[in-house]
Amino acid sequence: MADCRSLIEFLRAFEQHRRKPSAPSPDQQRSSSRSRRISSRSFWNPLSHPFCDHSPFAAIDALLLLLVLSCLAFLTLPYLSLVLSKSYYFLRFVSKPYLIGLTVTFVLTILLWEFITHQVRKCGNPNCKGLRKAVEFDIQLETEECVKHLKPLPKELIEAHTVELGTDHKELETELRKMAPLNGRTVLIFRSPCGCPKGRMEVWGPRKVRRVKK
Repeated sequence: MADCRSLIEFLRAFEQHRRKPSAPSPDQQRSSSRSRRISSRSFWNPLSHPFCDHSPFAAIDALLLLLVLSCLAFLTLPYLSLVLSKSYYFLRFVSKPYLIGLTVTFVLTILLWEFITHQVRKCGNPNCKGLRKAVEFDIQLETEECVKHLKPLPKELIEAHTVELGTDHKELETELRKMAPLNGRTVLIFRSPCGCPKGRMEVWGPRKVRRVKK
């Protein structure tokens, strides 16, 4: 059973954000025009610029940053020079073919490890990408024209990708129906960590009946 409470909260927040009025109210227009006038005045007045108000704190922050960097350099430079000197002393007694072989072996070991972990992450699907942690779900809004030109999926594939949502099924279906375009549908695809789909849910939007002209 899939846990979709966070998905429902996300859909609600997205729907509220989409329904916000794009045109500002008269009070907001007056306040924004007033703020623009004040900002234009303060821009041409160097004494009222916000950067000048915080300039002492910015100078103190820059001074503290320089002090911290100088302390770090003072503490790490002796150890760094010691490591470099010891490395140079060790490399003098090592032959170049041995050093090159050691480097190549190290690089090949890393590449082999990445290849093995990539193959282990795959779920058995021939088209599996073997991702480390893919997105949990994918939402597709398909319009009426898009649905007409899409090839219908086989019934066996749809039944194989059905997901169990329990008590949250109706609530999630309601939120997806709000997002669906007119005469279109919303397709919700749940994905495994490897990126392959493990569940599919289709919710159709409101229908608009076309009138036939006589």
